[in-house]
Formats: sequence, structure tokens, C-alpha cells
Amino acid sequence: MPTSTIQIAIDLDENKVPQHISWNASDSTAAMDQSAKSLMVAFWDGTDKSALRIDLWTKDMMVDEMADFYYQNMMSMADTYLRATRQEELANDMKDFARRFYKKFRATQIAENK
Repeated sequence: MPTSTIQIAIDLDENKVPQHISWNASDSTAAMDQSAKSLMVAFWDGTDKSALRIDLWTKDMMVDEMADFYYQNMMSMADTYLRATRQEELANDMKDFARRFYKKFRATQIAENK
């Protein structure tokens, strides 16, 4: 059976805060490691029925980038949930929440910049 590998490298500062994130995948067409400012990885432990998560971001990740990242992840999770379950109403509820989250974030940014 074929195996695919994803490697993630995290460069840390002296306080163990991520400075740089890079990754590569054995099945990728990219010739070089890819850079990222943030990552979210989740594994499902079927025995404990719990999600094991790794959420990291670099010091130079801006708040507006974090909001974009979360919005896009929430929309993607809704799409994945729909594909896996065919529960369109729940997937649409997740997308509605993501849109409200993003709209509220944008409104707070406008208010703070006045």
C-alpha cells in the first residue's frame, strides 16, 4: 500500500514561540518547502472519542490574517462536513456562523480604526 508523508518544521525562538513554519508533502508538486504563518492540525482519537489538536502561529501573524484563516477554515469544515454526512442544513448553519463571525470581526476592526 502506498504511503504519503507530510513533514512540518517549526523554528522556535528562545521562549519556544514559533518564528517560522514550513511544510512539505511527499505527493506535492512543489519543489521547495512551503512557508506558513499558522497551522491547525486535528486528529480524531476513536478510542477516547476526542480531538487531538495542534494550533500554532508565528509572531508575525496579524490579527486580520488570523480572522481570515479562521473564516476560511470554518467554511472548509462546513464543506467537509457536508461531503461526509450530506447534512446540508447543519453545514449551512456552520457557514452562516462563519459569515457572522467574519462580519463581526470586520465591524470591530472598523470601529477600532476610527
